[in-house]
Amino acid sequence: MAETSSARSPLLDVDESSGASEELLRRDPVPRSVLSRLAAWEAGNLWRISWASILITLLSFTLSLVTQMFVGHLGELELAGASITNIGIQGLAYGIMIGMASAVQTVCGQAYGARKFRAMGIVCQRALVLQFATAIVIAFLYWYAGPFLRLIGQAADVAAAGQLYARGLVPQLLAFALFCPMQRFLQAQNIVNPVAYITMAVLIFHILISWLTEFVLGFGLLGAALTLSFSWWVLVALTWGLMVWTPACKETWTGLSVLAFRGLWGYAKLAFASAVMLALEIWYVQGFVLLTGFLPDPEIALDSLSICINYWNWDFQIMLGLSYAASIRVGNELGAGHPNVARFSVFVVITASVAFSILATILVLVLRYPLSTLYTSSTTVIEAVIKLTPLLSISIFLNGIQPILSGVAVGSGWQVVVAYVNVGAYYLIGLPIGCVLGYKTSLGAAGIWWGLIIGVSVQTVALIIITARTNWDNEVMKAIQRLRQTAVDDGTVPIVDDIE
Repeated sequence: MAETSSARSPLLDVDESSGASEELLRRDPVPRSVLSRLAAWEAGNLWRISWASILITLLSFTLSLVTQMFVGHLGELELAGASITNIGIQGLAYGIMIGMASAVQTVCGQAYGARKFRAMGIVCQRALVLQFATAIVIAFLYWYAGPFLRLIGQAADVAAAGQLYARGLVPQLLAFALFCPMQRFLQAQNIVNPVAYITMAVLIFHILISWLTEFVLGFGLLGAALTLSFSWWVLVALTWGLMVWTPACKETWTGLSVLAFRGLWGYAKLAFASAVMLALEIWYVQGFVLLTGFLPDPEIALDSLSICINYWNWDFQIMLGLSYAASIRVGNELGAGHPNVARFSVFVVITASVAFSILATILVLVLRYPLSTLYTSSTTVIEAVIKLTPLLSISIFLNGIQPILSGVAVGSGWQVVVAYVNVGAYYLIGLPIGCVLGYKTSLGAAGIWWGLIIGVSVQTVALIIITARTNWDNEVMKAIQRLRQTAVDDGTVPIVDDIE
């Protein structure tokens, strides 16, 4: 076989199959000409998945941003209540929901690669049941948001406004809990473009009805929250329709089944480990923003840090979309029994993301003054933002590595290990250092951000070491075992076959 392959001209039509790519990557050494063609092939795979994934994350993120912009025209109190709810309440819930949904990426991504299609629909149903139940529990925090906001130091009037806004977001929480597993289910099959178009249409619809409810009908703060909730349910309904009726899902979605309740605990363990892993990352940044509110002269510190964090969030959403693509590619190839292609995919996606982050870092440093004036006209805040810009650029550079490695971890099923890494790096190292530098030195907001950077740096180094030392052949066997534990075994859906 090797002789036949080496005599073939051209060596490989790399667009044809990843199985052929696996064969070539087993060569020692792999010719440079082959590596360059494989890199172009893999970059194409990643781009086909990532561009729509990036668009989905940006557009869904913009839904809440649009609502906050409309709320800003209602008054300072309403804006303060909505802003603190987004940070203190929604950030908490989003971390859990997104984290739990990443288990769908792991199992469905590997099942798709192993061609265990029916099992994917059952896993998605398990995720829908589990996440909706979890969202109902979290909804109590939304309903009683006022006492929680006062507990973290907010004024009574701000807490009251935040509670009103949070109660209007309870339906949105339930919709978000359902959207996340459905989106990951479709992404695992590389069905991302239609979801991006649906999300774009819903965003346009949301802008129109937000204008109608706030500027024409004058429904106020609660109306803004309920409008956002309604738009999210429209998004869920359209995504559900796509999942149920598209011919692309005819093998993976075969209808609702009671089998979703069998083996639920096995899937739940992975889902909750995923929630801990990603929630700790999201809460880490949100926690630093809240800590800034306790600094001396908190208005300037909070305004400047919030502006920088907003730019960081935009970059993070882009990297998050790319990390989804990395997760899908790694999961698909591990499920298909292609360890070398999985490893090669990790190398290509990290190279691409680092290159993008270097460009974004340069742009932030060059445009630091214009960027600071987009959100404020206060010279004091502008100066504070400019001083924080070097730290923002460091964080953006780290965004080119850390989220991608987290995506690789999700695709490989390393959630438990990474959860431990996150606890140590973020909460035992980064957070204490940030508090000391922020409160005990003259650095203020910059000191708090240095703590954030140090925590992310430690986590990034740990993930690099874990990834570099990974035995990808063993990861294929782990994927087989994971599918045996979480896929359906009712006598009609076969357990994952052994891969030679």
